[in-house]
Amino acid sequence: MNDIDSAPMPQGDLALQVVAMPRDTNASGDIYGGWLVSQMDMAGSVTATDVAGGRVATVAIEGMAFLTPVHVGAVVTCYCDVLEVGRSSVRIVVEVWINSKHDGDPIKVTEGEFVFVAIDEKGRTRAISG
Repeated sequence: MNDIDSAPMPQGDLALQVVAMPRDTNASGDIYGGWLVSQMDMAGSVTATDVAGGRVATVAIEGMAFLTPVHVGAVVTCYCDVLEVGRSSVRIVVEVWINSKHDGDPIKVTEGEFVFVAIDEKGRTRAISG
Protein backbone atom coordinates (compact mmCIF):
# COMPACT_ATOMS: atom_id res chain seq x y z
CA MET A 1 0.00 0.00 0.00
CA ASN A 2 1.15 3.52 -0.72
CA ASP A 3 1.72 5.27 2.64
CA ILE A 4 1.55 8.71 1.01
CA ASP A 5 -2.04 8.27 -0.20
CA SER A 6 -4.93 8.57 2.23
CA ALA A 7 -7.06 6.25 0.08
CA PRO A 8 -5.53 2.83 -0.64
CA MET A 9 -5.30 1.78 -4.26
CA PRO A 10 -4.43 -1.53 -5.93
CA GLN A 11 -0.75 -2.35 -6.41
CA GLY A 12 0.50 -4.25 -9.44
CA ASP A 13 -0.98 -4.95 -12.85
CA LEU A 14 -4.55 -5.93 -13.65
CA ALA A 15 -4.54 -9.68 -14.28
CA LEU A 16 -8.19 -10.80 -14.00
CA GLN A 17 -11.72 -9.44 -13.68
CA VAL A 18 -14.78 -11.60 -13.05
CA VAL A 19 -18.33 -11.03 -11.79
CA ALA A 20 -19.24 -12.83 -8.55
CA MET A 21 -22.31 -14.94 -9.30
CA PRO A 22 -24.99 -16.51 -7.04
CA ARG A 23 -23.59 -20.04 -7.60
CA ASP A 24 -20.38 -18.88 -5.86
CA THR A 25 -22.07 -18.05 -2.53
CA ASN A 26 -22.40 -19.66 0.87
CA ALA A 27 -25.73 -19.99 2.75
CA SER A 28 -25.43 -16.38 3.97
CA GLY A 29 -25.19 -15.06 0.42
CA ASP A 30 -21.52 -14.10 0.60
CA ILE A 31 -18.98 -15.31 -1.94
CA TYR A 32 -16.97 -18.36 -0.82
CA GLY A 33 -13.39 -17.65 0.24
CA GLY A 34 -12.29 -20.71 -1.72
CA TRP A 35 -13.78 -19.26 -4.89
CA LEU A 36 -11.79 -16.06 -4.32
CA VAL A 37 -8.59 -18.07 -3.78
CA SER A 38 -9.18 -19.90 -7.08
CA GLN A 39 -9.58 -16.57 -8.90
CA MET A 40 -6.37 -15.33 -7.29
CA ASP A 41 -4.57 -18.51 -8.36
CA MET A 42 -5.73 -18.01 -11.95
CA ALA A 43 -4.64 -14.36 -11.94
CA GLY A 44 -1.25 -15.23 -10.46
CA SER A 45 -0.73 -18.06 -12.92
CA VAL A 46 -1.40 -15.72 -15.86
CA THR A 47 1.34 -13.41 -14.60
CA ALA A 48 3.72 -16.26 -13.65
CA THR A 49 3.25 -17.95 -17.04
CA ASP A 50 4.22 -14.71 -18.76
CA VAL A 51 7.27 -14.22 -16.53
CA ALA A 52 8.36 -17.88 -16.79
CA GLY A 53 7.78 -18.06 -20.52
CA GLY A 54 5.62 -21.17 -20.28
CA ARG A 55 3.79 -23.58 -18.03
CA VAL A 56 3.82 -23.07 -14.24
CA ALA A 57 2.36 -24.79 -11.19
CA THR A 58 1.29 -23.26 -7.88
CA VAL A 59 3.50 -24.53 -5.05
CA ALA A 60 2.61 -22.25 -2.12
CA ILE A 61 0.16 -19.63 -0.92
CA GLU A 62 1.20 -17.52 2.05
CA GLY A 63 -0.17 -14.72 4.20
CA MET A 64 -3.86 -14.52 3.32
CA ALA A 65 -6.47 -12.67 5.35
CA PHE A 66 -9.99 -11.76 4.24
CA LEU A 67 -10.87 -8.16 5.07
CA THR A 68 -14.46 -7.85 3.86
CA PRO A 69 -17.17 -10.08 2.35
CA VAL A 70 -17.87 -10.02 -1.38
CA HIS A 71 -21.46 -9.58 -2.56
CA VAL A 72 -23.14 -11.21 -5.53
CA GLY A 73 -22.71 -9.06 -8.62
CA ALA A 74 -19.45 -7.50 -7.46
CA VAL A 75 -16.76 -7.15 -10.10
CA VAL A 76 -13.84 -8.99 -8.53
CA THR A 77 -10.57 -7.55 -9.77
CA CYS A 78 -7.19 -9.21 -9.20
CA TYR A 79 -3.92 -7.30 -9.43
CA CYS A 80 -0.53 -9.01 -9.52
CA ASP A 81 2.84 -7.65 -8.47
CA VAL A 82 5.93 -9.79 -9.12
CA LEU A 83 8.12 -9.79 -6.00
CA GLU A 84 10.90 -12.13 -7.05
CA VAL A 85 12.00 -14.33 -9.92
CA GLY A 86 14.27 -17.20 -8.92
CA ARG A 87 16.02 -19.90 -10.92
CA SER A 88 12.75 -21.80 -11.46
CA SER A 89 10.20 -19.94 -9.33
CA VAL A 90 8.15 -16.75 -9.38
CA ARG A 91 6.82 -15.09 -6.21
CA ILE A 92 3.79 -12.83 -6.75
CA VAL A 93 1.50 -10.80 -4.50
CA VAL A 94 -2.11 -11.04 -5.69
CA GLU A 95 -4.56 -8.41 -4.42
CA VAL A 96 -8.34 -8.68 -4.77
CA TRP A 97 -10.48 -5.54 -4.96
CA ILE A 98 -14.18 -4.82 -5.49
CA ASN A 99 -16.13 -1.58 -5.79
CA SER A 100 -18.46 -0.59 -2.99
CA LYS A 101 -22.17 -1.25 -3.63
CA HIS A 102 -22.94 2.09 -2.02
CA ASP A 103 -20.56 4.62 -3.55
CA GLY A 104 -18.39 2.71 -6.03
CA ASP A 105 -15.19 3.34 -4.08
CA PRO A 106 -12.55 0.60 -4.34
CA ILE A 107 -12.45 -1.84 -1.41
CA LYS A 108 -9.59 -4.26 -0.79
CA VAL A 109 -10.91 -7.76 -0.10
CA THR A 110 -7.71 -9.76 0.44
CA GLU A 111 -4.18 -10.33 -0.71
CA GLY A 112 -1.88 -13.31 -0.71
CA GLU A 113 1.61 -14.25 -1.75
CA PHE A 114 1.64 -17.00 -4.36
CA VAL A 115 4.70 -19.00 -5.39
CA PHE A 116 4.76 -20.69 -8.78
CA VAL A 117 7.39 -22.99 -10.24
CA ALA A 118 8.15 -23.29 -13.95
CA ILE A 119 7.59 -26.80 -15.28
CA ASP A 120 8.30 -28.54 -18.55
CA GLU A 121 5.95 -30.63 -20.72
CA LYS A 122 6.58 -33.67 -18.46
CA GLY A 123 5.70 -31.75 -15.29
CA ARG A 124 9.31 -31.45 -14.07
CA THR A 125 10.83 -28.25 -12.72
CA ARG A 126 12.66 -26.22 -15.33
CA ALA A 127 14.82 -23.12 -15.24
CA ILE A 128 13.34 -19.76 -16.15
CA SER A 129 15.35 -18.28 -18.98
CA GLY A 130 16.09 -14.66 -18.35
